[in-house]
Amino acid sequence: MNQSLTTVLNVKIGESKCVPRIWMEGENLTRAGLKIDTRYRVLTTTEHRIELHEAAADYKGETFKVSSRNRHGVLRPLMEVRSRLLRAVFQQCEKVRVAIRKGVIVITALQLELNIVERSQRVLKKVREGAALAVCSLFHAGGVMDKALHNGFALGGLSSFVKVAVELSSVYLSASLRNNPELWQPESVAIHTDIRDMNWRNNAPACDVLVAGIPCNAASKAGLAKNELEFAEEHDDAGSLFVDFLEGVKASNPAVIVAENVPEYQNTAGMSVIRSVLGSLGYQVFESVLDGNDFGALERRRRLVMVAVCKRLSQAFDFAALSPVNTKEACLNDVLDTVPLDSDRWKTYAHLESKAVKDKAAGKGFARQLLTGAEGFCGTIGKGYFKGRSTEPFLLHPANPGLSRLLTAQEHARVKGIPECVFAGEAETVAHEIMGQAVVYPLFVSVGAGIARLLRAAQLQSDAQPQPQPQLQLAA
Repeated sequence: MNQSLTTVLNVKIGESKCVPRIWMEGENLTRAGLKIDTRYRVLTTTEHRIELHEAAADYKGETFKVSSRNRHGVLRPLMEVRSRLLRAVFQQCEKVRVAIRKGVIVITALQLELNIVERSQRVLKKVREGAALAVCSLFHAGGVMDKALHNGFALGGLSSFVKVAVELSSVYLSASLRNNPELWQPESVAIHTDIRDMNWRNNAPACDVLVAGIPCNAASKAGLAKNELEFAEEHDDAGSLFVDFLEGVKASNPAVIVAENVPEYQNTAGMSVIRSVLGSLGYQVFESVLDGNDFGALERRRRLVMVAVCKRLSQAFDFAALSPVNTKEACLNDVLDTVPLDSDRWKTYAHLESKAVKDKAAGKGFARQLLTGAEGFCGTIGKGYFKGRSTEPFLLHPANPGLSRLLTAQEHARVKGIPECVFAGEAETVAHEIMGQAVVYPLFVSVGAGIARLLRAAQLQSDAQPQPQPQLQLAA
């Protein structure tokens, strides 16, 4: 029989009578050189590694025997390695890799398990020492979501900076670099590229928090209708971006992940894949649909918010515990500028009136959003707001009901609670684009503050736990 084959098993560290153990069974053990009734001893241990060799007949120390089981007339070898040494060497790892060749057994920690340990220890050390959290920002745009989370972390006593940012638009990225100086440090890397062209092997330092506003133009109701899509993943540009998001997660190995999208994204295949993959990578996934109007903004912008936390931190993210950090104005009039009644901003928008009639006749359910300013909220304002789209907010002329106007960029910012500095130096068109695809700012300040509380609780819990015992070192 050829015994030169290498057998590799990924096995779980179980427990038998309160002692850690791993269990191996099958013909592949024989093929790798294990012989029934042979005893094995631990030859050496190093960090996250144990090596076992065949024990001499007169060896008196701890050994592990290759036993057998007869199944359907076939004798199959099996081996139980039961020892407290497993927990001393592999600590909190749940699974290990067992490689067997020519009768030598080498047990090492899975890279996935090492990733979980590394990211949790890294972020806890930074929280403990007061070091700035490194952020990987995907689909960065104008940096509004990063700025809000940065503010929220600060409320919780944590500092942060963008270590890596990936953005398709050089205009948006430039605006963030210019207008969000608190996010950037000399070691930051700003990458202007389609995320699908990212070379993660060369551009992925480890980060503590990953932030992603995954583009919603494939999942929103308007996006599905406009592009005549049956499902979100059908979209040529945005449909598969969840794959690139997950590649970024794998490459940067964050302890916490924050992502947002339209509520409809919750029921897509892409979101199902995200939940599944993040679970397999060792994260607990928490999600909720939140309304910006409940967090101190005048815009009723409902968004799916996902927070994924490394499972080794042993902390749940509680959306119900989030509290507003901003007091909402009583009505839209409180944030409006004084626009002269004869300003050319007031227009007839006759084509929208005609479209509204046709949409109603066709039963589409679309209607113009014409506001007086006395309202305590407005609907969602999107990226293409400055184009004058039919379902987004317009303000009625106080004296001439046939005229209406769009919000100014400054008014748009106030409605979303976004600092007006984020679009400084940009044309009004670009300003509306940056904010229209951004998040409701005070909502994500609250999310950032919640994450800061979670990390501080995890750090206190970790510090209260007994430290692991030194690992046993055996001579060859």
